[in-house]
Amino acid sequence: MKTKLICSLAVILTLCAVSNLVLSADDAGSGTAAPRVALFDGKNLDSWDVLKCEAVVDNSSLLIKAGNGVVQSKKKYGDFVLEFEWKALKDDKWDSGVYFRYESIPQDKPWPARYQANMRKGDEGNVGGLKGATSQGLFKNGEWNSFKLTVRGTKAEMEINGKPAWKGEGLEGPKEGYIALQSEVPGGGQCLFRNIYITELK
Repeated sequence: MKTKLICSLAVILTLCAVSNLVLSADDAGSGTAAPRVALFDGKNLDSWDVLKCEAVVDNSSLLIKAGNGVVQSKKKYGDFVLEFEWKALKDDKWDSGVYFRYESIPQDKPWPARYQANMRKGDEGNVGGLKGATSQGLFKNGEWNSFKLTVRGTKAEMEINGKPAWKGEGLEGPKEGYIALQSEVPGGGQCLFRNIYITELK
C-alpha cells in the first residue's frame, strides 16, 4: 500500500512538472501582460489630452461635446488589449471611432490617417485598411456595446459584446502609438464612452 502511494505521488509530481513546462512555453510564445489599467474610470480625463474639441464627463461617461478633434491618450502603446463600452446618442447616423497605433495628426486634418476601430452606423467595429477586419450583426442598436480590441505586432482582433468579431493581419506603420477617441460632432454622430481599460502586452 505504501509503495503504491509513493508511486502515485511520483506520478502526480511528474505531471505537475510537465504542466509547468507547457505553461512556461505557452507564456513565452504569447508574451506576458501588465496589469489592467483604467484609462477612464468615469471621474476625470487625467489620462487624456483633448485636441481640437471639447470633452466632458457626463454621468460617469465620456462625451465629446463640441469641436472636430480627438481625445488622445497621454501615453503611446505598442501591443495591448483595449476594452471599452460605448453607446450612440441618436437613433440614426451615429459616427464615432477609436484610433490606435498612430504617432501624430496632420496639421490640416482633425484626425489621424489610420487605424480606426469604426463606430459608424453599419460599420461598427470594423477597421479600414486591415485585411479581414470586418463583421456584422454583433452590434446592439440603442444599447451599451462592449468592444475588446487586441493588437499584437502586425495582427489585431476584435470582440463585440463578448463574441469574436474578426481577426485581421497586416498592420503597418509605427510599432507603438497613441489611442484616441473621436466623434463626428458636426454631423451629430456622437456617442458616450465608459469603462475604458488597457492591458499592455509585453
